[in-house]
Amino acid sequence: MTTIFRTSKRVITFEDAPLVMGIVNVTPDSFSDGGRYFNRDEAVKHALDLLDEGADILDIGGESTRPGSDPVSLEEEIDRVIPVIRQLSQLTDKPISIDTTKAGVAKLAIENGAEIINDISGFHFDPDIKTVASESGAGTIIMHTLGPPKTMQVEVKYHSLLDDIYNFLLNSAKDLQDIGVDSESIVIDPGIGFGKTPDHNLEILRNLPFFKQMGYPLLIGASKKSFIGAILDQDVQNRTEGTLAVDSVITHLGVDIIRTHDVKRTRRVIKMTKSILDAPVRSINE
Repeated sequence: MTTIFRTSKRVITFEDAPLVMGIVNVTPDSFSDGGRYFNRDEAVKHALDLLDEGADILDIGGESTRPGSDPVSLEEEIDRVIPVIRQLSQLTDKPISIDTTKAGVAKLAIENGAEIINDISGFHFDPDIKTVASESGAGTIIMHTLGPPKTMQVEVKYHSLLDDIYNFLLNSAKDLQDIGVDSESIVIDPGIGFGKTPDHNLEILRNLPFFKQMGYPLLIGASKKSFIGAILDQDVQNRTEGTLAVDSVITHLGVDIIRTHDVKRTRRVIKMTKSILDAPVRSINE
């Protein structure tokens, strides 16, 4: 069982798991905070605030991947994220992840201080991004999706939900290793909300040990997503309690990294949950 995560700069351990990945969307149209941190200075300030709140990793993205969103050009994505990554790399030694599906963005991000590539397509939309990962030694986060954000929720069908996702992640990890990516440089993410119904998302979350048995560190990003809104009948700005409930359950189930918009509250939930889990247990027969 893999217990470390190698990036191009360091070895990340999971003794204090789950680690917290703070989301920095440098976009005008992300579902939760689109436009709030579109300005470079605001994005950098937000990232530093997340670090102050306890983020272990920063995930910088320049293209919205909400359901139905349109892609942006390579040039536009580069203009959005590279200045932010360059500046942050001079202000912190915490790991920086680039959230992209484009090889050109990933390559420049790594050259300017990022050390992890977080690809929602599982390294499938742009085949050249696999080469970037291999040649740079970057850590990789393989996520499952049914297709591009524009169409991933149009026809949501699986032969067997858990098996289909498991096999996608396993085969994607093998593809990366076949071109030289170290097995210890891989994290998997079943892709909550990406080509899934609310019931699918719940089934995935309930069965995280099924994915853990694959042997790679496991990341979950459920923060403020639409399935929480569907269950609670709340818009995106009123999904905090639902998100934190998910965070507590997945901490109990052994997730290694939680990707979130709300680092401060997630940190508190993790601490409380782990404190309960670490308390003595008395046998019913005692």
